[in-house]
Amino acid sequence: MIVSVMTLISRVLGLVRDVVTANVLGAGAAADVFLMVNRIPNFLRRLFAEGAFSQAFVPVLSEVKAKHGDDAVRELMAKAAGTLGMIVTVVTLLAMLGSPVLMALFGMGWFEDYLRGGPDAAKYEQASVLLKITFPYLWFITFVALSGAVLNVYNKFAVAAFSPVFLNIAMIGAALWLTPYTEDPAAALAWGVFLGGLFQFLFQLPFLAKAGLLVWPRWAWHDEYIIRIRKLMLPALFGVSVSQINLLLDAIIASFLQTGSVSWLYYSDRLLEFPLGMFGIAIATVILPSLSRLHALDNQKDFRATLDWSISLICLLGVPSMFGLIALAEPILLTVFAHGKFTAFDATQASWSLIAYCIGLVPLMLIKVLAPAFYARQDIKTPVRIGIIAMVANMVFNLMLAPFISYVGLALATTMSGALNAWLLYQGLKKADIYQLSRHTLLTIGRALLAASAMAGLIWYLLPDMAMLRDSSFAVRAQTVGFVILAAVPLYFVALAVLGVRLRDLKRQSVAESHD
Repeated sequence: MIVSVMTLISRVLGLVRDVVTANVLGAGAAADVFLMVNRIPNFLRRLFAEGAFSQAFVPVLSEVKAKHGDDAVRELMAKAAGTLGMIVTVVTLLAMLGSPVLMALFGMGWFEDYLRGGPDAAKYEQASVLLKITFPYLWFITFVALSGAVLNVYNKFAVAAFSPVFLNIAMIGAALWLTPYTEDPAAALAWGVFLGGLFQFLFQLPFLAKAGLLVWPRWAWHDEYIIRIRKLMLPALFGVSVSQINLLLDAIIASFLQTGSVSWLYYSDRLLEFPLGMFGIAIATVILPSLSRLHALDNQKDFRATLDWSISLICLLGVPSMFGLIALAEPILLTVFAHGKFTAFDATQASWSLIAYCIGLVPLMLIKVLAPAFYARQDIKTPVRIGIIAMVANMVFNLMLAPFISYVGLALATTMSGALNAWLLYQGLKKADIYQLSRHTLLTIGRALLAASAMAGLIWYLLPDMAMLRDSSFAVRAQTVGFVILAAVPLYFVALAVLGVRLRDLKRQSVAESHD
């Protein structure tokens, strides 16, 4: 609940940030450039700092805490900060110097136009410059992820969950107060990204100091635990962040498509991230330290119970989110983003990719809790193998679908590869006799599907004609969407109760308090 509430605050501000960004940039060339240069460091953050590092670091740190105490934790944190910090510093400097090379890689379509003097050549040139401003965000956020992981192991979840608020505040401030004074609003927003990373970094330092965890970094490449983290981390680069790699591959292919494709995919993905972050990532954040501790203590019964609890909760919250976003895709996009330079046409286009993404929302959420079951046991090979299979499948699906349904095919390919990833992760756990869905959880999933279907039916019944909504004012759109949501959400929970689901049944012993 703590992580979800803090994440909700961050996501709401993130939504405000995206509304302001859409108003300033629209969905044209400037938006495509900024969203691309913002996506690259964010992709590396999720892949490297919050993804592979956290999944490799938390199990080892939890084991050290359980077996050797707080002094050993402080020593490991100093070594991890020094070693990781040096690597990220070098990577950041090289990326800033080589930003044209990175943009040639991630914006291949724009680079091709640059070489032959095509219409998108200016996008490549502008993005190469702006990437120098946004890339240091990776440096700041790496240390934010490190300190957040340590605080989470000590059950201080609120600090790390609240930190992203500062990024949103910085970007909103840049959009409102810097863009009027520059000819390039994308550059102003890029500086907002830089400042947001700095503010997050500074915010966590007092909390580390108060907990006695603020240590001086030390280089320790050959330390026993650092070696273990390295061995776990390298393959985890593929295993834990396959969905992010898929999204980036979508953006690369989208650079070859019509102008607006990158933006439509981005804004639909942003709405997908709302439930994914609030529920999927929040639950995964809480259970990873617990699963790691339970494995270190060889408590397999509670390990399975914790995983079963998390999957039940994911489905109870994820299924209605999926049905609701599919039914309300265009109305929400119209209400939230269709202002300023972001048109009703852009909202309609983005709604198709949002629907395609939402079909795979629950599998993407399940990946967030199934993969930690392997990482908590320090088993990297299995999810890595599965991740590579899913990534290759995503590329095959892209090539199959994009020529026929353009950017929507990219979103649908991500959904299909995500579903494959989740299924293979579950089969891996089942085959290794680590976890199998309980009868109670299967019944819960079935009831959630029935209740969400009733909710979606009510939404479609209450929604007015889309043509009328497109021509309506913001106030009318907001009232319409608000009324429908206020009617639909209670119906879902009433339907759950009628079907026999009692939310109090899910209030088992808190995974955040177990085995302290």
